[in-house]
Amino acid sequence: MARLHLHLVSDSTGETLESVAKACLSQFEGAEAIKHFWPMIRSERQLDRAMEEVAQRPGLVLFTLVNPQMRDRLQSRCLTLGLPAISVLDPVLQALSQFLGQSARGLPGRQHAMDAAYFRRIEAVHFTMAHDDGQQPEDLNDADIVVLGVSRTSKTPTSIYLANRGYKTANVPIVPTTPLPDTLFTLTRPLVVGLTTSPDRLVHIRRNRLRSMNQSEDTDYVRDEEVSAELTFARRLYAQHNWPVIDVTRRSIEETAAAIVNLVTQREGAARAATKNTNPGGGGDDVE
Repeated sequence: MARLHLHLVSDSTGETLESVAKACLSQFEGAEAIKHFWPMIRSERQLDRAMEEVAQRPGLVLFTLVNPQMRDRLQSRCLTLGLPAISVLDPVLQALSQFLGQSARGLPGRQHAMDAAYFRRIEAVHFTMAHDDGQQPEDLNDADIVVLGVSRTSKTPTSIYLANRGYKTANVPIVPTTPLPDTLFTLTRPLVVGLTTSPDRLVHIRRNRLRSMNQSEDTDYVRDEEVSAELTFARRLYAQHNWPVIDVTRRSIEETAAAIVNLVTQREGAARAATKNTNPGGGGDDVE
């Protein structure tokens, strides 16, 4: 197994570097990276301390530093140590600069500024937590997205991920013996999405859940025929109401959320096109 020390040096939280590193490492089979995080590096003293540690554990250095003096200092130290140092944002910043005809502002942590989008995300998270697992069904029409699914189809983690993207997301469990809230069938605002999975995978996940809770596995909750019946009931419900369906069997939470965001985008595009067609010349492109 190939091993390396990976140093992530940032003048902000380091989330961007971590995401880039994770995405790139996933392309290398058997590679093991020992990650060292150096966030909020904004002074020469802080940088020198980090570089002392880098020297003791030499490896690849990825950085996001916008201050030119700090960048030069890091690159000079890495050159002395014989280590590669890569600024992961430079190619994108250069392309944007050329396209927009202006220079980057060079301010650290700008993506974390407390702007309107930030507060929308906070509001979305609060809404999503308050509407988890079928809570407060009377407010469903205030959601951007409503996620449906039988137990253990990743409704909650998918909803939380979407909330962090700024979407107010409610999730409602489907239990064949329990009526769904009446408000679900009169929604006009949110996109309703049904999640499904393979029976084998669902049985496996539910069994692991029961074991982790030291509960008996002698229950309909994990019996093959009962689980298959639940999934069939859910699929018929989705088809009856023409709700889009996403199979999460081989999808990660991020991939499921991305598929839902694509559905939202398509829906919004179709709505704008319909408005424009019914009101040509009336500024339909500005309608949300």
